[in-house]
Amino acid sequence: MEASIAKEANNFIGQCVNVASDILRMSARQVWIDYDKEADVLYMSFRKPQRASETVELDDDMLLRKDGEKIVGLTILNASIRTK
Repeated sequence: MEASIAKEANNFIGQCVNVASDILRMSARQVWIDYDKEADVLYMSFRKPQRASETVELDDDMLLRKDGEKIVGLTILNASIRTK
């Protein structure tokens, strides 16, 4: 049982390190992430409060949130079915 928990913890930690590595390559200094499981929507905000003045609909169920020329967020629909 303990070996199973340790393996699960190590797997989770590995996933977190991969995400952290990807985030560090972004130009955003801070990232807030919220996931609505019922709606299967992932919200990424690069500024709090986000206060977007424009939403640009991208291909593949993504919404780019902007304030002027600055990207302040990204909304990803059907998030659970996406792969890297």
